[in-house]
Parts: sequence; structure tokens; C-alpha cells
Amino acid sequence: MIILQKRTIPALLGALSLSLSLSALAATPDQWTLPVSVQKLDNGLTVIVTEDHTSPTVGVSVVYHVGMRLEPRNRTGFAHLFEHLMFQGTPNAPKGVFDKAITGGGGRNNGSTRPDFTNYIETAPVSALDSILWLEADRMKTLDFNPTSLKNQQDVVKEEIRVNVKNQPYGGFMWIDISQQAFQKWENNHDGYGSFEDLEGASLEDVRAFHRDYYGPNNAVLALAGDVTPAQGFALAKKYFAAIPKRPVPAGSDFTEGLNTKEKRIEQSDALAQAPAIAAAWKMPARGSRDQAAMAVLGEVLAGGDASMFYQGLVKGKELALNLDSLYGLTGPWEFDGPTLFTVVAIYKPTGNADAMLAAMDEEIAKVVKNGVDAATLQRTKTRMLADWNNKLESFINRADTLAKLQTLWGDAKVVNQIPGWIEGVTSADIQRAAATYLLPANRTVIDRKPIAKVAATAPAAVEKK
Repeated sequence: MIILQKRTIPALLGALSLSLSLSALAATPDQWTLPVSVQKLDNGLTVIVTEDHTSPTVGVSVVYHVGMRLEPRNRTGFAHLFEHLMFQGTPNAPKGVFDKAITGGGGRNNGSTRPDFTNYIETAPVSALDSILWLEADRMKTLDFNPTSLKNQQDVVKEEIRVNVKNQPYGGFMWIDISQQAFQKWENNHDGYGSFEDLEGASLEDVRAFHRDYYGPNNAVLALAGDVTPAQGFALAKKYFAAIPKRPVPAGSDFTEGLNTKEKRIEQSDALAQAPAIAAAWKMPARGSRDQAAMAVLGEVLAGGDASMFYQGLVKGKELALNLDSLYGLTGPWEFDGPTLFTVVAIYKPTGNADAMLAAMDEEIAKVVKNGVDAATLQRTKTRMLADWNNKLESFINRADTLAKLQTLWGDAKVVNQIPGWIEGVTSADIQRAAATYLLPANRTVIDRKPIAKVAATAPAAVEKK
């Protein structure tokens, strides 16, 4: 899966080893419940602390409720550009100070942009927590807005586009192109990476206005995870952030969309690809829908690894595809606040075609609609999902980031402890209902990406005139 991050677009982090923290309170022998303490400062900043003294380290996440959906029209890629600018220094901490202060003590930091949020994360020894919070508060107040930094980061983002999209086989067709085709509203279907023209058009005034409008404390969530008590965390948050005044946040537009009612098929050519690939995407149920958990489990049943139905049917069984993967937009099945897609991506054999791939997918989906999922498969899938969920939360940096994102999107960080129960509660009947409701051809958008040589070979031969 491709994700936007500071300086690069790496693949998903590998799973971390699972060793449940002793300080986490277990509601049942099978349930790991995180302690979650929440407090809102007078300026609107929401602060979350989850205490765990198993390691003298801490994870920090600051999530701002702004992303690609809220960036200005004719400024595609601006939210991502601005995320880069947050690392270019302030009047009090010039460029380089932020990174050196954290990495110099053995910590690490990063940031990323998504449709519904932008997050900034750090992990370090707990002794560095004061410094990290001072630095985060400092860049929440203001940045060092100057033409040199802006031009430099415009060029950095453009180079990312060249390296990760324009000069890569398949580019971003599974998340950029498919969204452009599947969604109707500009907020949902424009290229969050941005066009070169739009990126170059961003001015210093645009940057100042964006920071003023979206980077105030009342549009942010701060989460701390690790070797810190709630009392300590809230005291530090007040010390460094309480004096930052709240700022008006522009009203968001209505970017809701219903399910699609007619299948859309697009064929693209690719000069760098050696084999054809397909991206098939269906619109997901809305966040908070009773079908959200069912669709999350269904996605794993169909396309979650080598044991999935699509892999066994298309790769191993019919031998149509060379590999297969799936993604939920640019986030996951729980971390979105607007229309998103469940997308299946597969490279298929040059002797094959998109029709055969889609027919094979529909065949597997029809099995689920008719028969549901057997108890063993359903339990195996749930167990894997719960293990993945707990693995992610074992890391303090991921734990803080997950809590901050859930608070931002759901308005309640304690959803972190409800999601395992939602997964466990999904029944075969729920999965049947989700498959019959959402995985319809009418709700599907398909891009068939073919190497240029294959496109040329299948085109009608030109007739020579005499």
C-alpha cells in the first residue's frame, strides 16, 4: 500500500512483535484494554494520555483535522506541501533544530498527510518529552515563512511525484487515479499529491493563511503514550500549549457521497510496467455505519493475505493473477471521516484480461453472498485482525498516533478499546449483508493498467493505403 509521508512514500511498516504490556488493564483474558485519559484545554486542544511504564520511552502524536479534502481549490497537494513546511523551522527553532533535538537523543519523528488529517509523530526517551512538546507547541504558534523554504519544499514535493508516481511502474493508479474515477466531488477525487502547476502557484500568503486557519490548538489533538502519568502529561500540555490562542477554523464543505449506481471501467497505458494490472474499487460504508466492521472483516476474508478467497481463487486456483493486495483508501478501515474505497490491486498474467479477473472476483463474492463464511475461516480472520491491531498498538508511537486519530475522527479516543469488540461481533450474516450491499458491480470502479507494448499489440492493425 502506498502512503504519503514526510520526504518519501515508504511501504507499510512491518508488524511489530507482540508482547502485551503488563500495565494495560485486561477486561477479560482475551481483551487488552488501554487506559485512556482525556482532557481538553481552555484553548480547545484535546490532550490524551495512555500510561505504560514498561519502557522509559514515550510516543507523541499531534493530529490536525485537515487533509486533502480541505485544501484550497486550485491548490492540489497543498496539505501535503504544508506538512513538509512544518519541518522547515520557526523563528525560535531554525531549520534542523527539530530533527536534531529528537534524533540526537535516540528518537525519531515523521509526519504524513491523509484525506481527513495530517499527523506529526515522535518517539524518544521520556527525558526528551519536555523538549518535544516545546518544539510541537512552537511550530503550532507559527513557522518561519520565507520564500527560500517554500521554493525548496515545492521542489521536494515535485521530486517525490517524479520518483514515486511518474517514474514508477503503475504509479499511483491504485489510490490517485482510482479515486479520481470513483468519486464525484472535487474534495474526494482530486490528486492529493498535487499538480506541478498548483504546487508552484502556492504563495507565502497561502501558507500563512493555511497555518492560521487549520493549525490552531482547537483543531488539534495531542496524544502521549508510554512512561508518563495522566497528571504529568496534562501538566506538560498546559505548560507548553495553554498560552496558544484558539483560532477560527473555516467551515468544511459537504463532501458526502452515496454509493455508485453504474460500473465504471477505464483502461490506461503504462510505459514502465512489464505486466498488466487491475485496480477494482468499491465505495465503503460510512464511518460509524453498522456495516463498517462487517466490511473490514469481509475485506480480510476476500483479500487479506495468502489464505484469502481472492488469493486462493485468482492466484493459486485459476492462476490468473501473479499477486494480489488490498487497501482502504490511504488509511485503514477505521481511520477515515469521509467517502473511502475498498480497493483490490493485482498484477495479472499478460495472457489474461480484466474481464476474466473481474469475473473471478465476482464468483468469489457470489459465494459469500450465497453461503456466508464458515466458522473456521471467520474465526481465523478475526484472530489475525486482532493480532494485527494489538501488534500496532504495542509500539508507543503507534499507540499515541492511533488514539489521536480516533479522537480527531470519531470524537472519542476510547474507540480504540471498542474496535476489537466490533471485529469479534461480526457474524457470517453481517458479512453476507455487506457483500450484497457494497460489492456490487454497480458500485465498482475499475482501472485496467496495461504496458504500452501490450496496448499496441492488441490495437487494430493499420491498413496500408495504395
